[in-house]
Amino acid sequence: MRFNLDDIDLRILDALQRDAGVSTTEIAKQVGLSQSPCWRRIRRLDALGIIRGRVALLDPHLLGLEVTVFASIKLSEHGTQALPEFEAAIEGMDEVVEAYAMTGEVDYLLHVVTRDIQAYERFLREHLLQLHTVREVHSQIALKQVKHTTRMPLSLMPGRRA
Repeated sequence: MRFNLDDIDLRILDALQRDAGVSTTEIAKQVGLSQSPCWRRIRRLDALGIIRGRVALLDPHLLGLEVTVFASIKLSEHGTQALPEFEAAIEGMDEVVEAYAMTGEVDYLLHVVTRDIQAYERFLREHLLQLHTVREVHSQIALKQVKHTTRMPLSLMPGRRA
């Protein structure tokens, strides 16, 4: 479902993507509204589900989480229970910070964050490979993060000029 958003809505969303902790008063100043209409627009965007949440982005390295792994998963079966069972299992794994169902040669791509290689090996052996639906896991360890953003490319929305 898509919603018609005007330029002010998009500027509000952009401001929130840059810093969700900024006050409504400051956002209102940035987008050229008074505080009350700006607050109502933010509430509307929340109610529509366009704003899914507001979080603090943490630095994994400062927290001692040094290893990022992308694990490609092939399942041994694809029955009506296998996919939801696998998805439910990885929901409960703290190391998995993102998971995608894929087309092509693999069934899932997991973004995994751990302290070190030994912690990833334990996660792999004690959790991921214990799932009876998992046939293969191919791990790719990231050397460094070149780009990371949580900002959606609002300029690419349908009906907008890129």
